[in-house]
Amino acid sequence: QVQLVESGGGLVQPGGSLRLSCKVSGIAFRDYAMNWYRQAPGQERELVARINRLFSTTYADSVNGRFIVSRDNGIDTVFLEMNSLKPEDTAVYYCNTQDFQIYWGQGTQVTVSS
Repeated sequence: QVQLVESGGGLVQPGGSLRLSCKVSGIAFRDYAMNWYRQAPGQERELVARINRLFSTTYADSVNGRFIVSRDNGIDTVFLEMNSLKPEDTAVYYCNTQDFQIYWGQGTQVTVSS
């Protein structure tokens, strides 16, 4: 059974930082690209960052230069380091991967507010 479990969300002031983690089980993690999505209230889910199995990364324009995606294949975990957070970064953040199926975690809430 494939499981993705996010953690690390919370309330942070504008300009602050958070580090999200996504622990993955049930797949050969090192062979999979991993994605971070987010969904704000009333908005569509959007791709935030991606890291492929060769550690190449891509970012949405809205977070480029502020967020860093990384992975540790030794512990089957993908990370999203979020810096210089803005109120518009407030959303539920999900990790995701896929083969012939699409797999999602349960999400972790990030709230940026003073």
